[in-house]
Amino acid sequence: MSEKPDNALNTRLTPVNIGSIVFAIILAGAFAGWAANEYLPANQLTEATRSLVSVSMAIVATISALVLGLLISNTNASFVTRAGEVTALSADILRLEQMLRRYGPETDTARRTLRQYAEHKTADLFPEDPRDVDLCNPSTYELLQQLEDSLLALEPANSRHRWRLEQAMTLAGKIGDIRWLLAQQSAERTPKAFVGLLTFWLTSLFASFGLFAPHNLVAALALTLCALAVSGAIGMILELEQTFGGLLCISPRPMYSALSILRDAAAQSDYPRTTLAHISPSPRRS
Repeated sequence: MSEKPDNALNTRLTPVNIGSIVFAIILAGAFAGWAANEYLPANQLTEATRSLVSVSMAIVATISALVLGLLISNTNASFVTRAGEVTALSADILRLEQMLRRYGPETDTARRTLRQYAEHKTADLFPEDPRDVDLCNPSTYELLQQLEDSLLALEPANSRHRWRLEQAMTLAGKIGDIRWLLAQQSAERTPKAFVGLLTFWLTSLFASFGLFAPHNLVAALALTLCALAVSGAIGMILELEQTFGGLLCISPRPMYSALSILRDAAAQSDYPRTTLAHISPSPRRS
């Protein structure tokens, strides 16, 4: 029961919501500095003070820029890696299907289970509702275990069958490895405390901008657009970390392409097709 509030909180704190909150905080800091300019005495806003604040905030700006650049680079690299893992998953499924088909009709049960696994895994990674993404669906993993049991029950008749069975077991193991990789990597997120610290740096920086900014529409618009750009960068970082089910999500094209090929292979086989019909081979826009 203690997990429900946390899940509800995570549902509310989407990357877009966090980016909006950061934007509001940074903009509030900018206009707090703007307002402070009206109430501070003149001897507190001298050129010496302006110079000191500018030099001090230059350090904060440099650190913030370095951190933002590093976070964007790391999250983009992680996003590309996970996209490659999804592509590798689809390729391993197709290679395993081909290996089982070449083995012979003894693998009919294993091939049906493989297609069911591909169907369920695609539905887990790319559901119609992004909130239904499930990287650790136990029923889907059970299908993979059933596939492995079917392979273990085979008795190779010759060295060729033995080699193909070894290759099939290796591919099934790789598919299982990718499943755990995707599940474990989903927990690798930027700590919220670090996002809060970065927001504090940026808020202080924009407060210094507002403190010495001229009071006109152009200055207010410039502060607003800059705050929007910076908070948008933070939101993009969090979106890239989400990987599945967000605005910036991995393309489902490789998995849909694999399902299309599996459907064609099932149509050309003697055994009946399974429940692949409701999975569309056309990928959603990512």
